[in-house]
Amino acid sequence: MTSQTRPPPKTSEAERQEEARKKRLSERLRANLQKRKAQSRARRAGEADERPDGLLQANDDNGDS
Repeated sequence: MTSQTRPPPKTSEAERQEEARKKRLSERLRANLQKRKAQSRARRAGEADERPDGLLQANDDNGDS
């Protein structure tokens, strides 16, 4: 008598979506952490913050005519 191991039962669609969501969130958190570390290093070195998604500058002509 040989015992065969069966693969674990497939997860439901909701569980797969939850796992995918957790994976996306962890990747975004990791990227955010790396960005913050780079900002901190740049500030320590006295360099300007070079992030492309920084605050937008106010335009000089903002339509107040």
